[in-house]
Amino acid sequence: MITIALYITLAMVVLAALLNVYRLIRGPDAPDRVLALDTLYINAIALIILLGLALGTRLYLEAALLIAVMGFVGTVAMAKYLKRGSVIE
Repeated sequence: MITIALYITLAMVVLAALLNVYRLIRGPDAPDRVLALDTLYINAIALIILLGLALGTRLYLEAALLIAVMGFVGTVAMAKYLKRGSVIE
């Protein structure tokens, strides 16, 4: 029963990631694209964790943590660039 729920959740997260890619490409302006990129890395974290659960290994948790840190830094850098025009002062 839990494996069926796991595969359904995987399908839903993949669908959410595809919708985020669509918003990233067709976003009307830059803040929408930054938000789509932010939610896309969150979906990537969810996919990696779900894949780790499906395969029964803890190795994917470290990769998810790495993506979380890099995604946060990238989102902050993009937001700062959109606000001030430069990332490094």
